Amino acid sequence: MAVEIIDTKLDNILKYGICGYKDLKHEGLRRKIDWLKDRFREGMKVKTLYSDVDGTQGMIEYLPGEYSWRPVIAGGYMFIHCIFVGFKRDYKGKGYGSLLVEECLKEVREKGMNGVAVVTRGGPFMAGKELFVKLGFEIVDTAPSDFQLLVAKFGEKAPAPRFKKGWEEKLNQYSDGLTIFQSDQCPYLAKCIPEISEVAERVYGIEPRIIELRSCRDAQDSPCGFGVFGIVYNGKIIAEHMISSKRFSNIMNKELKG
Repeated sequence: MAVEIIDTKLDNILKYGICGYKDLKHEGLRRKIDWLKDRFREGMKVKTLYSDVDGTQGMIEYLPGEYSWRPVIAGGYMFIHCIFVGFKRDYKGKGYGSLLVEECLKEVREKGMNGVAVVTRGGPFMAGKELFVKLGFEIVDTAPSDFQLLVAKFGEKAPAPRFKKGWEEKLNQYSDGLTIFQSDQCPYLAKCIPEISEVAERVYGIEPRIIELRSCRDAQDSPCGFGVFGIVYNGKIIAEHMISSKRFSNIMNKELKG
């Protein structure tokens, strides 16, 4: 079984896929591809872990920090948005995640950048810190509720990246009603947000305010640590990663009970 890392671009996305999607019938994939057109011009790289037996089994997405779609200040660094390995369990725990991160580290060293940054957390949809710590990353900042900003720093005199603060001030702008933040950075949102919106209106009689994050600046100013998604109800974050409509109902029922 041979495994290689493929530089994934617009001309081969449908062969290797993005986040498990290969078929353009998926709205999330179509929106992601449109989103990537501008990101590639900004220096984004998508590397696919490809098996000659089982096909795509992982990927990493990164770009220069000034264009990151997370609420961070990371100019001069490369920023990792996403990394995952193993649609099949056979590919987990084999060091492939480290190989993908090392692709990014190698490029950063060649370009003479300050280092590599990434946001992690303990919950789903984001990598945990363990992969990065064993490769020499260190925690330099944290954000509510459990987000951590890690850095592999090459330039000793360079300022470390940091989260953009002012979380409470940002949330105060959304103190009434239900607000959902979304972007095309994550293709899964195209399915879950319409489902959540439908439940909000039908079950709870609440018409959600949908805020489209159309630029990296919008995402960097997000009140949620994930940046590209979040649900705020009456000024409180009630979801920081993609959730099902059932999970949304459970959260709302708890909120309404006080």
